[in-house]
Amino acid sequence: MSLPQLSPSVADHAEFSAEERALLLCLAHDAILSALEKREIPLIPPTDHLAEPRGVFTSLYLRGGLRGCVGYALAVSPVYRAVAETARAAAFEDIRFSPVTLEEAPHLQIELSILSPPQAIAAEDVEPGRHGLLISMHGRRGLLLPQVSIEHAWERVTFLEQTCRKAGLPFDAWQKGATIEAFTAEVFGEKGA
Repeated sequence: MSLPQLSPSVADHAEFSAEERALLLCLAHDAILSALEKREIPLIPPTDHLAEPRGVFTSLYLRGGLRGCVGYALAVSPVYRAVAETARAAAFEDIRFSPVTLEEAPHLQIELSILSPPQAIAAEDVEPGRHGLLISMHGRRGLLLPQVSIEHAWERVTFLEQTCRKAGLPFDAWQKGATIEAFTAEVFGEKGA
């Protein structure tokens, strides 16, 4: 498989090189295709950097629309393995969508979000567009990626309320003792994703 062409919207101060990004996107595509073809792919870390544990979200798009999104908020696997696992899960386990078909697979566009570790943050320090949020309370947890607040043009309070909503909590739970954690994400993908 040839390396995918990256979108021009990647961050200027990227932690992952263009080569690493292209490898991860290629791995995501191959993980989906190999599942459809019922074959294994070798999961050998291409670099030490890609073997570091990281939280990862994989978003799939088809003809401009979301086709699946699954991820790990915490660093449970090395980044290369997390990309392969979340790509397969986004393609076949996102309950909002039917599983991706072999016919759709070549047309999927992938966006990866590689997360920093979440850290406790005061509500007044949340910066929409810079931070993603993880809000938890009473065994419920909701997560929204940094790009979600940009896509919806949410200011800080709305972003906090919507993350509470995602957790199935009252909108004002962030003011009533919920744990608020923030993270950043390096987001990159293919043209059109």
